[in-house]
Amino acid sequence: MGKYFGTDGFRGRANETLTASHAFKVGRVLGCRSAADGTRGKIVIGKDTRRSSYMLEYALAAGITASGADAYLLHVTTTPSVSYVVRSEGFDCGVMISASHNSYEDNGLKLISRSGEKTDGEFLRSVEQYLDGEFALPLATGGAIGRTVDFIAGRNRYLGYLLSLPHTSFRGMRVGLDCANGSAWAISKAVFDALGAEVYLTGAEPNGVNINLDCGSTHPERLQELVRERKLDVGFAFDGDADRCICVNERGEVVDGDGILYLSAKRMRSQKELEHNAIAVTVMSNSGLIRSLAREGIACSVTPVGDRFVYEEMVKRGYSLGGERSGHIIFRKYAQTGDGVLTSLMVMETMLAAKCPLSVLTEGLLLFPQRERSIPVKDKSVIGRESVKEAVTRAEKLLGDGRLLLRPSGTEPKVRILAEGDSAEEAIEIVARAIEREGVCAGS
Repeated sequence: MGKYFGTDGFRGRANETLTASHAFKVGRVLGCRSAADGTRGKIVIGKDTRRSSYMLEYALAAGITASGADAYLLHVTTTPSVSYVVRSEGFDCGVMISASHNSYEDNGLKLISRSGEKTDGEFLRSVEQYLDGEFALPLATGGAIGRTVDFIAGRNRYLGYLLSLPHTSFRGMRVGLDCANGSAWAISKAVFDALGAEVYLTGAEPNGVNINLDCGSTHPERLQELVRERKLDVGFAFDGDADRCICVNERGEVVDGDGILYLSAKRMRSQKELEHNAIAVTVMSNSGLIRSLAREGIACSVTPVGDRFVYEEMVKRGYSLGGERSGHIIFRKYAQTGDGVLTSLMVMETMLAAKCPLSVLTEGLLLFPQRERSIPVKDKSVIGRESVKEAVTRAEKLLGDGRLLLRPSGTEPKVRILAEGDSAEEAIEIVARAIEREGVCAGS
């Protein structure tokens, strides 16, 4: 991770850690880079429903146009739609303005390369150097100054692409959608309506400050209640920028990313679409997923946390499926990044093809007890302190055949603790107390 860019872009408190000035400067670098060969660069911008997204959108567009490139605005849309538009419409790059599953006070800039993948490496380092004033960039003048273009047509083409993927109608299916008061609000209902489903919504009244607030993939309780009350066939919960999807089965039970990977891998293998009979998962996936798939003859490659690492592993090994327990699922045949709405369509296809409810599709998945906690900290390096290491050792002994994972968040000032095993809650408490005793918790 760099000074500004973490595992999922430049993220922080709007107008504190991430300001309009930062967005303008990022736009300057992108604009100059895309116009470097003498042609007019084209950069597409999408945003979620946070109030600060509008401020950052205009600042970013100002930087792009001041550098001699054109900024195309998709307005409120999803991260995967930006990826799709970039690679299908010949853009130099794209930017999604979102802090994903974080609360509305935060925001972020996700940079997407011309191939539709998340930008990484040397270019991000050059952006950080410009942000720190290490070099200057020329300003465009006269007719070379760029323009801003309303490009809602790009979002509509993405909608058309999603509609082209299912092979069967959803008519007769009763579906709940939790849009997290975010980007999915503008897309998911339109897709399911067009495919014939009877749609019930929650988290679909964005007001700029309620994105992810007690709703969406990190808080599926409302969707569970909706599915039970309305006796729906299935429910899908997205996060703020709709690159995640969590399911709720007909019983109102949550089926997370591990469950989606399990049923998708089995279906793809039966259709001879699962390349190398293997998938990519992260260290956060339940060990039960890996063992359950092994019984089916399907192997798992384990990567660090982050859909970028999952995708890199998929490309390296030629895999067609990968994802995270959090709901980032990548179907490489159709996308280069996690796509929550696309994932929901793939799950619907699997249910309809098998002619059985979601609960039946996950019956063979045996999961171990798992608990997770995020602790706000001022200094994430606390995980390297001796007292914390000793606490981890004690917790691991308590778990026996289970496991414990302690890692710094790549997107927030937090430390994440994952424990797996019968004593998971007690193990987490041992490590959490050690961190608190070090006095580095936020607000201490």
